[in-house]
Amino acid sequence: MLALRLTRSARPAVQLRRLLVAAASAGTGFLLLGALGHALNHPDTPSVSALRLAWCAAPLAATVYFAVAVARTDPATRPRPGLSALGLGPARMMVLSAATTALACALGSLLALLVFLHLRGDLTGMPVDGAAADFLAAGRPLPLPAALTLLSVVPVTASLAVAAALRPREQRAGASRMARVYGRFGAYRRTPVRETFGAYGRFGSHLGGAARGGRAAGTADRSSRRQGGQEQPAGGTEEAGSPGTGTSPAAPPAAPLAPPSGLPWGTAVLAVGLAVEAYVSRTGGGSGTGGRAGALAGLALTALGLALAGPGLTHLCGRLLQAVRPGALRLLAGRALMTEAVRIGRPLGVVCAVISAAYAMTSLYDTDDPSVAPLTTLGTLLVTGCAVATLLTAAAEARQARALTTDALLRLGAPAGALRRAAAIRSAALVALFAPLTLAVAELSALPLAA
Repeated sequence: MLALRLTRSARPAVQLRRLLVAAASAGTGFLLLGALGHALNHPDTPSVSALRLAWCAAPLAATVYFAVAVARTDPATRPRPGLSALGLGPARMMVLSAATTALACALGSLLALLVFLHLRGDLTGMPVDGAAADFLAAGRPLPLPAALTLLSVVPVTASLAVAAALRPREQRAGASRMARVYGRFGAYRRTPVRETFGAYGRFGSHLGGAARGGRAAGTADRSSRRQGGQEQPAGGTEEAGSPGTGTSPAAPPAAPLAPPSGLPWGTAVLAVGLAVEAYVSRTGGGSGTGGRAGALAGLALTALGLALAGPGLTHLCGRLLQAVRPGALRLLAGRALMTEAVRIGRPLGVVCAVISAAYAMTSLYDTDDPSVAPLTTLGTLLVTGCAVATLLTAAAEARQARALTTDALLRLGAPAGALRRAAAIRSAALVALFAPLTLAVAELSALPLAA
C-alpha cells in the first residue's frame, strides 16, 4: 500500500518515467509472447524458436537497465533523514523501490498480454491474418501457464536488479581497521610504525610528527634568541612553510580523480567480440541457425565491450579537455566529465553499442521471412528507445548531483552563460570522441557478417 501511495503522489516527470518503464515492459512481454507463438505454430523447428527467444535477451536487458536508471532518480523512494525513526530506513526504501518497479513492469506485462490476445482474436473473435499470424499462432490454443511464466520474467528481473543496485552499502571496515593500529601497551595509533623501547614514556612521543614539529620549532626559536637574533632554523626551510616558522608544512595538492578500471577490460571484450564475428563469417557466413547464434554472441560481446569502456573513455575525454594550457571553461568541463565518468559514460557506451549493433544487424536480416519484420522493428525500436531514455535519465541525475556545485558557482559570481558554454563543451567533446568510435565499431561488426 505504501508503494501505491508513493507511486500515486509522485510528480508528473516521475510518473512519465514510470509509464515509459511500463511501455518498455509491454514491448518486451509482447516479444516473449511472439516467440511462444512461433514455437506453437512451428513445433518441428525448435532451434529457430529458441533463437527467437534468445533475441529477446537484448530487449529484456535494455528494459531492466532502464528500470534501474529510473529507480535511481526516483525522489519518492530515496532515503531521507528522519525516516528511519518511522521504520523507513535504507533497506525499507530499497524494498519500496523494488516494489514500485515490479508494479510498473507488471502493468506493462498485463498490457502486452491483452494486446496479444486481441491480435489473436481470443477477445474479439477476429484474428489478424497475414504475416503476423505466424507468430500469433491464432489457430492454436495458448497455454496460459507458459504465457504467464514468460510475462513474469520482466517484473521479477527488474525488481531484483533494482534491489541489487539500491541495496544499503555499509562503509568498509578495512579503512577503520587500517586507521586503528595497536601500539605499545595496547594504545591506538594512526600509523603502524613501531616504537623503540621506552619511547612511549617520553612525553608527547605518541602524538607523532605534529608534536615533534612543534618541539623542534620551539627549540629553534629558543636557540635563535640565545644567539642574539641570528636565525638558525632547526626544522625545514622557509619554502616549506610561512615566513618566520620553518616547520609549518604546506597543504598537499588535491589528488586527481582516479580513472575507471573498465577501459582495458572493455577493449579486450570488444576485440573478442569482433574476433567471434570474423570467425563466424569465415566458417558459416552468418547463415543458418548456428551462424546466427554465433553472430548474436559476437554482437553481444561487442556491445558489452563498448558498455564497459564507456566510463573510461569519458574520463579520458575529460582529461583531454584539460590538456594543453586550458582555460576556465575547459577546466570546468573536463573536471565535470571526470567526476561523472561512471554515471554518464556507461549509458553513453550502451547507446553506442546499440547503434553499432543495429547497423550490423542489417546484414543478418532475412528478407525471405516476412514474419520477422514486425518483431525485428519492435525490438530495434525498444532497445534504442530504452538506451536513449537511460542516457537522458542519467543526464538528469548528473544535473541533480551538480545542483549544489552550480549554486555555489552562481553565488561566487560565475555567469550563467559560462556554465551553459561549459555544458556545450562537454557535449561536443563526447560527440567528437564517441561518434567516430561508434561508426568504426559498426563498420568492423558489419564487414565480416556481410561477407
